[in-house]
Amino acid sequence: MAGLTLAAVGIVYGDIGTSPLYTMKEVFAPAHGLQLTQANIFGIVSMILWGLIIIVSLKYVTLVLRADNRGEGGIMALTALSLESVSKNSKLYFPLTVLGLFGASLFYGDGVITPAMSVLSAMEGIEVATPSFKPVVVPITLIVLICLYAVQRKGTAGIGKMFGPVMLLWFSVLALMGLYNIIRVPGILAAFNPLYAVNFVIDHHWGAFFALGAVVLAFTGSEALYADMGHFGAKPIRAAWFFIVFPALALNYLGQGALLMFNPAAVTNPFYYQLGAWSIYPLVILSTVAAVIASQSTISGTFSMTKQAISLGFLPRMKIVHTSAKEIGQIYIPVANWMQLFVVVGAVIGFGSSTNLASAYGIANTGTMLVTSLLTFFVIRFGWKYNLLLCVAATFFFLAIDVSLFSANALKFFHGGYFPIVLGLIIFTLMLTWKRGRELVFENLKKHAIPLEDFLASLFVSAPARVYGTAVFLRGEADGVPHALLHNLSHNKILHERVVFLTLHNREIPWVPFSERIKISDLGNSCYQIDLFYGFKNEPDIPAALALCASSGLIFEPMETSYFISRQTIISTPGGGMARWREGIFVAMSRNARDAADYYHIPSNRVIEVGAQVEI
Repeated sequence: MAGLTLAAVGIVYGDIGTSPLYTMKEVFAPAHGLQLTQANIFGIVSMILWGLIIIVSLKYVTLVLRADNRGEGGIMALTALSLESVSKNSKLYFPLTVLGLFGASLFYGDGVITPAMSVLSAMEGIEVATPSFKPVVVPITLIVLICLYAVQRKGTAGIGKMFGPVMLLWFSVLALMGLYNIIRVPGILAAFNPLYAVNFVIDHHWGAFFALGAVVLAFTGSEALYADMGHFGAKPIRAAWFFIVFPALALNYLGQGALLMFNPAAVTNPFYYQLGAWSIYPLVILSTVAAVIASQSTISGTFSMTKQAISLGFLPRMKIVHTSAKEIGQIYIPVANWMQLFVVVGAVIGFGSSTNLASAYGIANTGTMLVTSLLTFFVIRFGWKYNLLLCVAATFFFLAIDVSLFSANALKFFHGGYFPIVLGLIIFTLMLTWKRGRELVFENLKKHAIPLEDFLASLFVSAPARVYGTAVFLRGEADGVPHALLHNLSHNKILHERVVFLTLHNREIPWVPFSERIKISDLGNSCYQIDLFYGFKNEPDIPAALALCASSGLIFEPMETSYFISRQTIISTPGGGMARWREGIFVAMSRNARDAADYYHIPSNRVIEVGAQVEI
């Protein structure tokens, strides 16, 4: 438990743990027009503290962590869980799918902003120490980020062991700095009284609403608590929050409030002024390391999210590299890595400072939080069968907060907030297009499919010559006779002595145990139908799965087994099921998808590919 809790401190809380770097600075930024008075300081600190209590402690740590999908968390797992709570024939099924995809798309947007914001904020400490260094802040930030993404291919197994201790040091420093300033102005502890937050809202009206757009920066990263549940479990994440992270964050925000009360000049960057000029360079070093760790958790989360989306059929196959022989969750996806770096570099150069990036930061995170609340309602109502009144009351309470936070950030849409939204909409369009495109392909194949059982019955009336070995034909769920088999019979006039029709099924659960992985049906004449079942966290490996058939009497010798795969060439036709521009995107994605044999770990020297054209 202690080891998992320490690991959770390093991996789960890197994002929210670096929020003190920029939150208070942005709240009192000149653009918001908020005067630096005692009442305002108390009100802002109170809003941050109670936001951490309600949003993180109550919503995520207490409630949402209970919505685990066979131990897994995250927006994709929650989407699968909510879809499972309603039938596929339900009118809610498609809207829930779209809602989950939109939440996942916003997560991608957040995954771009987090590395840029965290590292840039840490580097701006150099500017605080020596203003003449301001021109080099962005170049140094880019160097750190490029190095971070360049080492992803090596995996995080080695450096990951240091994440926990380093972040424990980070939170200890946060707590001690906060405590130091609280001792100087102990009256700041009154900010724990929620009436200060209430009075702030009453006194400022629209000003409080604008300030809320910056206060939300203190809660960014809360979605990571849920997304990383599968790695550590709910108990270590809860223990890390209540015993380490929340006390440290609360003390530091109180300390920054106290600092601003006796030294208003520190408002330009209160984090770096907490201990005086002597501490700035050590804090820059520690902050940079903490920011890199926060970025790493987001990058790893993007890899995990992409793999889940591929398994659920929302993205085309991509190359997935396992960077650890022990931890299946440690993966590297080159395409996702370099595309994300490209966008992150563009964000750093385009926005130029953490203040400008702050406008873009909160909107993606609050959008994901909003989607999480909506999906959770369907899980607790239709999945857990909770009382309707209780479900509505709890959802309305959290929705009221989420809508307020999202609306406050939406006001910054034209000041940078558009960036993650546009990025999310692009990814949302790609995922929805791929999903719909695959459905059109299946519909076309089903329309022209020849029933397998009838075909085999007629085939063996006058059986073709049979040759030594096993032939494995991959066929989709909607397919009849595989095109590869028809072409093999047409051109070679032979059939292997044992024929296996293999169908892969992706289930909307994280893991399918080995005991439920395979289903074998004897079709007669040494022909078999094998169904393989995978969850969205399972690693599809066909040779390894076929080895499980030995317990049922089917033994596959690797050098005597040939795999026949139909390579589909998608052709866009007028009057199809999608707009022509979407069909064009789908065709391009299909052509650049990873080779099926490679994706399913089939030895390349045992594969025979047969082309087939499919119109949509």
